[in-house]
Amino acid sequence: MTTRDGARTLITEGRSVLGIEFGSTRIKACLVGENPSDVLATGSHEWQNHLVDGVWTYPLDEVWAGVQSAYSALVDDSREQYGVTPTRIAAIGVSAMMHGYLPFDDNGELLVPFRTWRNTTTAPASAALTELFGVGIPLRWSIAHLHQAVLNRESHVPQVRYLTTLAGYVHWRLTGEKVLGVGDASGMFPMNSAGTDYDADLLARYDAVAADSELDRPLRDLLPAILAAGQQAGHLTAEGARLLDTTGVLCAGAVCCPPEGDAGTGMVATNAVAPRSGNVSAGTSIFAMVVLERPLQRAHPELDIVATPGGHPVAMVHCNNGTSELAEWVSVLRRWAELTGSPIGSDDAYRLLLIEALEGAADAGGLLAYNQVAGEPIAGLSEGRPLIVRMPDSNLTLANVMRAHLYGVFAVLSLGMRVLRDEGVAVDRMQAHGGLFRTAGVAQALLAAALGAPVGVVDSASEGGAWGIAVLASFALAGGCDLADYLERTVFARVESHVVAPDPVDAAGFASYLPRYESGLEIQRRAIDALPHSEGS
Repeated sequence: MTTRDGARTLITEGRSVLGIEFGSTRIKACLVGENPSDVLATGSHEWQNHLVDGVWTYPLDEVWAGVQSAYSALVDDSREQYGVTPTRIAAIGVSAMMHGYLPFDDNGELLVPFRTWRNTTTAPASAALTELFGVGIPLRWSIAHLHQAVLNRESHVPQVRYLTTLAGYVHWRLTGEKVLGVGDASGMFPMNSAGTDYDADLLARYDAVAADSELDRPLRDLLPAILAAGQQAGHLTAEGARLLDTTGVLCAGAVCCPPEGDAGTGMVATNAVAPRSGNVSAGTSIFAMVVLERPLQRAHPELDIVATPGGHPVAMVHCNNGTSELAEWVSVLRRWAELTGSPIGSDDAYRLLLIEALEGAADAGGLLAYNQVAGEPIAGLSEGRPLIVRMPDSNLTLANVMRAHLYGVFAVLSLGMRVLRDEGVAVDRMQAHGGLFRTAGVAQALLAAALGAPVGVVDSASEGGAWGIAVLASFALAGGCDLADYLERTVFARVESHVVAPDPVDAAGFASYLPRYESGLEIQRRAIDALPHSEGS
């Protein structure tokens, strides 16, 4: 562990490493030492997506205002702890939510507002591409968004010259390089079997289909170049330094690693990049990643096949809806505390309410909680209608409400993981990360019950992808070694993992909850028809 004086020296001499992640609700900045297990300073900025004209989006000016705020908070943390301001940084990495649609013209101007992964308006394109390619193309993938724009004959399509992800966009502006890491690229377009580039045969198939469309050049020419973990992806430019640090103190020159998606950095942050390892990331969305040791027997609509930052194939169970509805209920209960004259902070509220969930009945007392604020393809829901459902004789207590909400966060994920179990996919360990797991043992224990498997949480779990991309930036400086070996020997040798096995009572309770949850999904479908507030209108 780096001492205070040691940290001050690292920061002053420009030997620290910066990770930045654009999550769905928070932009985080994380500064680490020469061994990335040492977190030196952090900063964050809260933000939210907007539903504008039926499209879930984040304005690009909020991207830059948010990262500047997060970096400024990190600088303040460095000053408070060590009395120094970072002026030089050895390496930088950028991570962000995967997928979505960011098309640019010849002048680098965004042609339409950013369409995030949360939009479910690409079903015709997804179905057509799945049939064309013979592999599943989820609604949120970048190619599905592009092809939907082509099918809709949207006016901007002839002007598209570059298509990237949020991480790829930010990296481009910071370095001038149009590149992506393997993991993020694998959510734009299917990869080849070696995990090194886009699938050439599928690119050719798409070009043939699009030949008569308004798209006037080969798809490959529109996509970012792909780099694997450990490669260097340019350097921070003077313009890029000013975009991060509005005070002008930060110098150019930092090495930059390939930008990655939140799935890839989540795998790194949980040491889950080797075959038979897996992780769960919980935020606005929730997803599980399992690194495969063999191809699946067939394609499954519940599963994406993506890649680790090093190129290994990964089965991904992605649920559009994670902790957003839980956060709304926590906010409501915090307001009640204010009205009683005893206001409570967000972290304390989560801690107390999650602990209270453990006092609930193992099956949540007959309550059901549906957390869908947006469409959920795995559950067959085109839109979201958050619901709390109970029978007249259900036991309505705060503990059962909170347990039902936690079960609701994990329920659809459990449905997707069932497909992997049926495929005979072996997993030696599952690790969890995200702010939901900051309260020790609660969400972790109920996730273990939902998955029917032990779940580990490392001490850095709440830093999530910002720490994960800082590790990848450090790896780009190290050079010449295997990523899994680097994580095992250099990073996680000093990081403790706390493992919780499924409690038999909780596991039985969740097993009782899940069939009722599945049956109750019909209530959601009826609510969508009865309350037509469409995301696509």
